[in-house]
Amino acid sequence: MSAKYEAIMTSLLASAGVGTDGKHPWDMQIHDQRTYGRLLCEGVLGLGESYMDGWWDCDRLDECIVKLIRGNLREKVQTDWRLVVHVVKAKLFNLQAGRRAFEVGEKHYNIGNRLYAAMLGSGLNYSCGYWKDACTLEAAQEAKLDLICRKIGLEAGMNVLDLGCGYGGFMKFAAENYGVELTGVSVSTEQIALGTEMCKGLPVTFELADYHDVSGQYDRVVSVGMVEHVGYKNYRAFFETMHRCLKDDGIALLHGIGSNNSVTIGNPWHHKYIFPNNMLPSIAQLGRAMDYLFVMEDWHNFGPDYDRTLMAWDHNFEEAWPGLKDDYDERFYRMWKFYLLSCAAAFRSRGQQLWQIVMTKRGRPQPNCRLT
Repeated sequence: MSAKYEAIMTSLLASAGVGTDGKHPWDMQIHDQRTYGRLLCEGVLGLGESYMDGWWDCDRLDECIVKLIRGNLREKVQTDWRLVVHVVKAKLFNLQAGRRAFEVGEKHYNIGNRLYAAMLGSGLNYSCGYWKDACTLEAAQEAKLDLICRKIGLEAGMNVLDLGCGYGGFMKFAAENYGVELTGVSVSTEQIALGTEMCKGLPVTFELADYHDVSGQYDRVVSVGMVEHVGYKNYRAFFETMHRCLKDDGIALLHGIGSNNSVTIGNPWHHKYIFPNNMLPSIAQLGRAMDYLFVMEDWHNFGPDYDRTLMAWDHNFEEAWPGLKDDYDERFYRMWKFYLLSCAAAFRSRGQQLWQIVMTKRGRPQPNCRLT
């Protein structure tokens, strides 16, 4: 049976331009023959887990996965039964509400601030940078933060709500450069602890809460890199929160990863190892959720910039690993490499997008803000 699996999988990989034990940097170097059966029977989950287990390697993992995505390998292999179970759970339960909303904070964002500080750089911005005129990660992240401030027309004295504020990178930048007061909401205790330290002395407040529980009225409402954790059953509630907390003459901005297709579950490997219960929204899903709530003023896609951001994070992680490896094992290292490089591949292959959406309440005059 193993020989049959090898023949089938080798042919499928070749159709995507990926060889096995070949000389191209994107070819898979197979160390365990069971890899073929695992890929054929378990799909995306098997691809990531077999890499974590050291069953195969690749000099350019990112380019390998780009070819697999462009070759539609996911649609060509058999679906793992564990994915079917995940689909059923997603249909029956609201996987991103209540206590489950805090699961991603506990299992992803709380795994170690030293890791994130080393990977993300000085500003601790865990979202896509804006590389239009930037040459370094720090410059790209600062350009992204300033782009957001300009798009929402920040002015001194305004109060701003940041849903999913992370370490407070946006809040720190906006407070220091635009003279505004900010409230940030996060589900991660570790992010809040470090963010509070980073923003000491600034008019910035952190709250450990789910977005459902936020109240108050703000001149501006932003969400940077959080919509990926909201879930398709909750998009309407998420936009209702933004609408409820935004003053009638205010401006809201959503910055997040989007999918070309409308789905109801996320990547099964990411769900299991990186972002529990995550999924990417489509244009259609977001459009339906903001219906009768907002006027869409601008929808900006700079997805290729996330490829460059992720490759910079991977470089930082690789450089920092000798000082981190006492806190993590080799399987974690391979898991994290697969996470960063597979995500870079998803953006490079145009399978995922990065959107910034500017919104106002109905009836408000169109704002005169810089959108580039």
